[in-house]
Amino acid sequence: MKFLGRKLRHEQKYYIHPHEYITLRQQLSLLLRLDGNSQNREGYGIRSLYFDGPHDHALYDKTNGIFSREKYRIRIYNGSDRVIKLERKSKYGDYVSKEAASLTRETYDRLLQGDSGCLKEAGIPLLQDFYRALQRGYRPAAIVDYVREAYVYEPGDVRITFDKKLSAGVNTFDLFDPALVLIEALDQPRMILEIKFNEFLPDVIRKLALPTAANRSAISKYVICREVCIRHFKA
Repeated sequence: MKFLGRKLRHEQKYYIHPHEYITLRQQLSLLLRLDGNSQNREGYGIRSLYFDGPHDHALYDKTNGIFSREKYRIRIYNGSDRVIKLERKSKYGDYVSKEAASLTRETYDRLLQGDSGCLKEAGIPLLQDFYRALQRGYRPAAIVDYVREAYVYEPGDVRITFDKKLSAGVNTFDLFDPALVLIEALDQPRMILEIKFNEFLPDVIRKLALPTAANRSAISKYVICREVCIRHFKA
């Protein structure tokens, strides 16, 4: 499905308890393959720097239930600068779209220092859009860190992930800062299950993956971690 020229996918999110995670993990591993980026069975690390506008619309649009909204983030994996991506995640009701473009470490460092001029002549539309967003006052807002265990199923382009150890960075906006302080963001014991697919969710996956003890939730890891930061600095 497409909307405004963007490919849309379904995205369903649930909070689950560790005991249900163990059951789901065992069931899924029998049929689905572990994502190839996994370092081991636990998965791989994701760390993202989210940007927000001068009026924090990415924070408040989510909490206010605005139908159409988008967020920019810079993402790395396993703490490495080998792959650095700028991503724009757009949401339209229950559908999501994600676009990505690669960044060099030099470009990342310049952006972190507030120098967006390195994107001014970029030939990639997403980078041009991000440059214009920065000119409108977008700035770093939160670091979100977690471990992702991901399973894939080719029919329907299904992707099922368990996001564990969700934490917020509270003392810097530098993804690579060795002194980064992380505070766990979820009341224990909980983790986040995400189910993503294109047009349909195959019945075999529906029967395996849908949790029995959890209700679908409107979960934003950015909002959760941003609120952790707000509480931290009020304390």
